[in-house]
Amino acid sequence: MAGIDLLTGQVHALVKDRHRSREFIEFLKILDRAYPTETAIKIILNNHSAHISQETRTWLATQPERRFAFVFTPKHGSWLNLIEGFFSKAARSVLRHIRVNSKHELKQRIIEFINDLNRDLRRSR
Repeated sequence: MAGIDLLTGQVHALVKDRHRSREFIEFLKILDRAYPTETAIKIILNNHSAHISQETRTWLATQPERRFAFVFTPKHGSWLNLIEGFFSKAARSVLRHIRVNSKHELKQRIIEFINDLNRDLRRSR
């Protein structure tokens, strides 16, 4: 899972084996820690079941009002989501034609790619 801050270009990411409600909530907690408490976090996402599940809605209900706002892309419109372009770039530039010995190594390579990208963003400011 990943999200791009449209103001800074920073990528926030969580690399997990699955994408269930609990992993999505873990990602939301990463975003929550990344921004000041008075900042509204607006997220454009698809209608994946983890994004609209009862577990997710229950967790969101425990958060301050207006902390998280979701905007859903139309069904079959994930190409409208900027992060899909990022995933495509990552797949073409990092994941294509590589060999890894484990899931752990694959996760590490993905995390290194994102960390390098974010480091380059900070240097260019």
